Amino acid sequence: MGSSLVLHAVSGIPMVEPGDDLAELIIVALAASEQSLQEGDVLVLAQKIVSKAEGRYAYLNAIEPSVQAHELAEQCDKDPRHMQVLLNESREVIRQRPGVVIVEHVLGYVHANAGIDRSNISSDDDNPRLLLLPENPDRSAAQLRDALQMRLGVAVNIVINDSAGRAWRNGTLGFAIGTAGFEALENRVGEKDLYGRPLEITEVAVADELAAAASFVMGQGDEALPLVLIRGAKLRPSANGSGALIRDREKDMFR
Repeated sequence: MGSSLVLHAVSGIPMVEPGDDLAELIIVALAASEQSLQEGDVLVLAQKIVSKAEGRYAYLNAIEPSVQAHELAEQCDKDPRHMQVLLNESREVIRQRPGVVIVEHVLGYVHANAGIDRSNISSDDDNPRLLLLPENPDRSAAQLRDALQMRLGVAVNIVINDSAGRAWRNGTLGFAIGTAGFEALENRVGEKDLYGRPLEITEVAVADELAAAASFVMGQGDEALPLVLIRGAKLRPSANGSGALIRDREKDMFR
């Protein structure tokens, strides 16, 4: 029997403000779109609405740039205050060129500009603000899963996705920065291939594949579709989060 995966972008999520109850916003949006959750469904949320609900803003007028921030700003043609926020959110600056800085985020991800964003957020020209990643995306995903299960009586899986480039290909795609309810990285070593040979190194980044599919449905511009319902995914239950997706430094050949 073949397998299928159905993705539905859920409309009706309003502009999220700090303190908003994401579980309630999701429940209302699902009801308005005549969708109901089933056991095993996956909800993929754009990182921005999670960060907004958690008030993860940095206001540039409150930032005092360091010497390192000024130097980095000159190298990359950026606002020194922006670079100070980036440094605050990073463990290490790995590469830089005009317009972009590649860092290791404090959460372990290696990507551009520490996930800090100015797109699709309102901002005052007299006091610009930036949106940061959630402080602990796995915790955010788990809390949302618990809230939905408590109110609806249904256990669903949660993915918080963001977009990033890759070291070996052009273009951005969605990837998971937070998960709850399932095994984000499936180790298939020892299973058999079509000819009965054991798989030797195969690990499947299940959460990233779901995040990328949802990102395609969400869009990257003014679509305003930050929530996607996925049905049909065959997932392995797990209480672990997304940490297994982050490659150990000593195994990262692109640093």
